[in-house]
Amino acid sequence: MSSFSPLNQDNVEQLRAMFPALKRTVNGVSPVYLDGPGGTQLPDSVIDAFGHYLRSGNSNLGGKFLVSQETVSLVDRARASAAALVGASSTEGIFFGANMTSVTFSFSRALSQEWQSGDEVIVSVADHGANRSSWVMAAQDRGVTVHYLPVIDDSSALDLDALAALLNSRTRLVAVTAASNITGTMTDLETVIAMSHDVGAKVFVDAVHLLPHQLVDVHALDVDFLAGSAYKFYGPHLGFLYGKQEWLSSIPPYKVEPAPTVTPNCWETGTLNFEALSAFVAAVDYLASLGDGGTLRERLASGYDNIHQYEMTLSAYFLAQLQRLENVQLYGVEQVKGRTATFALRFGDIDPTMVAEALGKRQIYVWSGHLYADKLTDAFGVTAKGGILRVGLMHYNTIEEIDVFFDALKEVLSTQS
Repeated sequence: MSSFSPLNQDNVEQLRAMFPALKRTVNGVSPVYLDGPGGTQLPDSVIDAFGHYLRSGNSNLGGKFLVSQETVSLVDRARASAAALVGASSTEGIFFGANMTSVTFSFSRALSQEWQSGDEVIVSVADHGANRSSWVMAAQDRGVTVHYLPVIDDSSALDLDALAALLNSRTRLVAVTAASNITGTMTDLETVIAMSHDVGAKVFVDAVHLLPHQLVDVHALDVDFLAGSAYKFYGPHLGFLYGKQEWLSSIPPYKVEPAPTVTPNCWETGTLNFEALSAFVAAVDYLASLGDGGTLRERLASGYDNIHQYEMTLSAYFLAQLQRLENVQLYGVEQVKGRTATFALRFGDIDPTMVAEALGKRQIYVWSGHLYADKLTDAFGVTAKGGILRVGLMHYNTIEEIDVFFDALKEVLSTQS
């Protein structure tokens, strides 16, 4: 039985002890990390995994000696960890890259080679630029029409009626986020994928923001492609992509001529970051350590359920405290369901950047601006006004830290009004 089932205020301090960054003090003050959507802190086990690989011997793949063979085994373990994380039945549909943005840009160049003039793609205004610009630029190169799927309102929920109107037999790809990196609003992926497949379109899902908070199941979703970023879920700066084997094996990759021709290796350009892969395995193991079960996938499912339940408690408390503030606007879903513990805020005409800076001086770390989801802040009409203030709660955050945030926020706002 995991010592963190359920995760609660009593044992969260034990969990926080695993994260060295959370023990740091700055001028006698313990920082409050509410910046998780921009990159989480790492537990000791993940940090140690970097050095463990390098201390054990650093070698490339394909050598006829022990250290190289150990690196091959490490890559195999990393693929198996990623497959368990997303619910893939095979490791052949998993490949790694420098980051999600680089992986998506590279993959979009290859996938778009099958597009023809007159074809269409659909991207979402709710998405991070990595899952928008990649496909827009590929479409421009191929002379393909791009449609922008709007959001319904300030909740940032995708307009599925508009999607139904846009989809047709010429639609080749629909690219959507699993959850907004600004508002935390989750996408109804099952409906989007089913609608897209009905007209023969492939679906590419950016799961970067969702994966720190909830588990995904690529087979249950029947998604064609899904990308993630490990540094958003307590791991290293490393991107990965899942694709259906039937697609990955039929799309010619951009690669150097002597490189392997079989999937998934043919999609990995250049030497992989093996020390980061070692840390990636440790990050997935950390998530699994929060749950119970026989297989890695079962432990991950249990661990993620534990995370989700605790973060719902944090979210409910945060939203209750938010209601006590005057002149505040929340963008995104106004209840706990249908969102991650990520909150986009504005305070009248006060520039969110000034608020973030003032909080930062108090060692309370939040983000502000458009955060690479500029089409969404455009839809909100706030891009030119400094965007939003983003507060992101992770499972290592506490009720006490939320109180610290709101006490400081009230002070900051009183000086700005």
